[in-house]
Amino acid sequence: MPDIQVSFGKRMRSLREAKGLSQEKLAELAGLDRTYISSVERGKRNISLVNIELIAKSLGVKPAKLLE
Repeated sequence: MPDIQVSFGKRMRSLREAKGLSQEKLAELAGLDRTYISSVERGKRNISLVNIELIAKSLGVKPAKLLE
């Protein structure tokens, strides 16, 4: 799997945990499935820009924060 997917997933997990959100709650806020959130965090998905924006909004951050 590409390193960027793994890095993105780790960053997303870090921000989610810092906000005190479960994968299930983040999925609910973003309108996505919990298994999708899990697979992104594990670096198994090549996530779309649309979903990056949904997740960023649900985390209360700008999309660029997920790519740092």
